[in-house]
Amino acid sequence: MTSYLLRRVVYGLLVLLGVNLITFALFFKVNTPDDMARMALGGKRVTQESIDRWKAEHGYNLPLLYNGAEQGIGSLTQTIFYQKSVPMFVGDFGESDDGRNIANEIKTRAAPSLALAVPVFILGIVLNIALSLLLVFFRGTYLDVGGVVICVVAMSISGLFYIIGGQYLFAKMLSLVPISGFQPGLQAWRFLVLPVFIGVVGGIGSGTRWYRTIFLEEANKDYVRTARSKGLSELQVLRRHVLRNGLIPILTGSVTVIPLLFMGSLITESFFGIPGLGSYTIDAIQAQDFSIVRSMVFIGSVLYMVGLVLTDVAYTLADPRVRLS
Repeated sequence: MTSYLLRRVVYGLLVLLGVNLITFALFFKVNTPDDMARMALGGKRVTQESIDRWKAEHGYNLPLLYNGAEQGIGSLTQTIFYQKSVPMFVGDFGESDDGRNIANEIKTRAAPSLALAVPVFILGIVLNIALSLLLVFFRGTYLDVGGVVICVVAMSISGLFYIIGGQYLFAKMLSLVPISGFQPGLQAWRFLVLPVFIGVVGGIGSGTRWYRTIFLEEANKDYVRTARSKGLSELQVLRRHVLRNGLIPILTGSVTVIPLLFMGSLITESFFGIPGLGSYTIDAIQAQDFSIVRSMVFIGSVLYMVGLVLTDVAYTLADPRVRLS
């Protein structure tokens, strides 16, 4: 186990370095430091002197990847890539282009993102599993066929439809909740109940259909038929065998959601005015703030790799026959 974890840490560092290099290359392929300076200074009619001053103040006056004016290791360290990306490996995210500390912004905005994403994640899994088991219990009937059709229709509808429709119906027409905004503390639920509801409803179609496929495959295996032949009821078979063994691929798929739990939903937070990490990332992209963009990509990569490792460890705890190598 220890050697496995050490190897994954080494692999993870290499992956993080590659991800940051790709993010860096793509960002500066689209933007140049001069473009970033003009955006920050407020327009195209900015003197080159002001642009050069802004780049010097924010560390964008260096070469991108290689500094030919320096010798030895300085040719690599005196570059924008090294100065902006390497410190993240020790937890130093620096400052955004507008001078705010990125680490503090992440700490402040993480709570609204988690308050939105965690309920959607938990309620979505519980509801999707319950509905998919119901369809498997009535498999081959009109209820099963109708449920699959509804799921396909639901997953074919854009998430924007659920957001706009929910805001119009529950916020504007019925005036049950605010259309957008956020308030910390005990009153936060008033602003979160609608986006959480929409997030759960919007994921029912794809989630239920996927879980149904997993459980239906388990229900047709030999060990399940053996359990039925021993006299177990269909409900007991689904609960003791199908659900238990079907949770393994569900656990694997849930890993991909881990970064979103922390980083938030880009679209939902933007539409509902929730000051989370999702809207923070969108604003940074629009402002061409590379410091924030590379920090959020870095955090998402770290969380995803941590999730993969935790999944492997969970497999070994659930089944001692699984060996990590």
